[in-house]
Amino acid sequence: MRSILLRTGASAPVVLVIFVGCALCCLAHWAIGSSTCDRCYDEAAAVEETNAEETNAVVQRQFVEFPAEVLTDKILGGLVGQLFGNLNGLPHEMKYIDQPGNVQQYTPGLPAGARTDDDTDLEWVYICALERGELFPPTPEQLAGLWRKHINRGIWCANKYARELMNLGIQPPLTGQPALNPWSDFNISGQFVCETFGLAAPAMPQAAASTAVPFIRVAVDGEPVQATQMFTAMIARAFITENLGEVIDAGRAALDQKSVLRTVVDDVIAWHKQHPTDWRKTRELVKEKYTRFGGRTRDRNGYELNTAAIIAALLYGQGDFVETMIVAFNFGWDADCNAATAGTIIGVMKGYRWMQSQGWQVKDVYRNTTRDEMPQDETITRFANRILNVAEKLIVRNGGEKISRDGKTVYRIRVQQAANVYPLPDWTERFGQLQRQLRGAIEADLLQDDPKAKARAAYLAICLDLWEPLRQQHPQQCIRALEELGRQKALLELVRQAPEPNGPKLRAKLEVQK
Repeated sequence: MRSILLRTGASAPVVLVIFVGCALCCLAHWAIGSSTCDRCYDEAAAVEETNAEETNAVVQRQFVEFPAEVLTDKILGGLVGQLFGNLNGLPHEMKYIDQPGNVQQYTPGLPAGARTDDDTDLEWVYICALERGELFPPTPEQLAGLWRKHINRGIWCANKYARELMNLGIQPPLTGQPALNPWSDFNISGQFVCETFGLAAPAMPQAAASTAVPFIRVAVDGEPVQATQMFTAMIARAFITENLGEVIDAGRAALDQKSVLRTVVDDVIAWHKQHPTDWRKTRELVKEKYTRFGGRTRDRNGYELNTAAIIAALLYGQGDFVETMIVAFNFGWDADCNAATAGTIIGVMKGYRWMQSQGWQVKDVYRNTTRDEMPQDETITRFANRILNVAEKLIVRNGGEKISRDGKTVYRIRVQQAANVYPLPDWTERFGQLQRQLRGAIEADLLQDDPKAKARAAYLAICLDLWEPLRQQHPQQCIRALEELGRQKALLELVRQAPEPNGPKLRAKLEVQK
């Protein structure tokens, strides 16, 4: 065994422990979940190495050690990078659709502190819950309870629709199924609600994805959840390398083989190689290939264009935080979300102490303007400490440990390969499963006297193409159920606003029943 000191951008080193001796013994110990054998530790020798290819080649059999102050610095750097991208990026949100922006200069800063926004505050709710309890994974009831208690405003698109379905008594993950939520299969909630899960799983991309996916599936599924896995893997990987190629490769490895996002990433990499100094040309090529709905909501709020923008920002930014943000802003579409994700990745690499050395003003405040029954005195530092507390749980759950060395706390983390943990569903098969699984519950709701149960039965039956057989079997109950569904004004307004392609299909189904 030998140790490799990785450069982290922070003052203290990260020690990467790689097994190269006593391989069979180490592998046997690893397979049963125990630590490396004593013989390997006896043979250990510390050497400094910066060869990224060697580090990558042995990633399956390695540990990484972070002094607590280094891990804290990287988590805080990632969070502040996310906040910079989100809040500094809001003036550019949805401003550049047909043409890119023209931002020339940018100085990161939060002189008045940060505030809650859906790019960070849904994750804040989740991180606080994970800090308090063992939600690995959360139950549908726990997820619905978190939303009903804390997430009632300041939400849009897939998240708003999911919340309204909860008001009807429909629980996650049904609230994130495309058959019931017309935003679900394209909305970028899978991207902008995922970053802190990557921060909470340093060097553990599979743990990041496994932890994130149940929370993300509250509102989206399919390709958006592939985006979750890609970006959490990239953030997790950024803890142990500053090589952007390795970071992007980790993200790609976390995608289902059939994911459209593999093609999106490959396209941007190829276009960047062809036009290494001309991000505008790459943006033009992205727009031409991936604008499929006339630049309307499905495009600008969809995973294709926005994922491409993040990958391009990273490639053209070349590890420079400010330049990465400028490219993310200028690429446009949902620019604040994209800058937040890219900012998290570069923020982890750089660390917060580096940010402080740049003279950027950051007031340590995270002001709660949106989330019910959540702390009113939160700070950015306390938010980061909560993420660290969750990270400690995940480190231990995934074969690592928290140790004391020379009177200082060190986190020893078992490094994971990036891999896809939640494959793309077969939507035809999933639709049939939902029909079979929910038919009995829908019929039971239909026969209840409870108005909400009847409205829920009508909505689910119509969405799942079960209405006609139920109407023939229970004609009077179905008439009443339609009347109760008609009283769900907030939900029906969201149906009316739902974008193509799923919105018009759902409206057509409902219209037929009038």
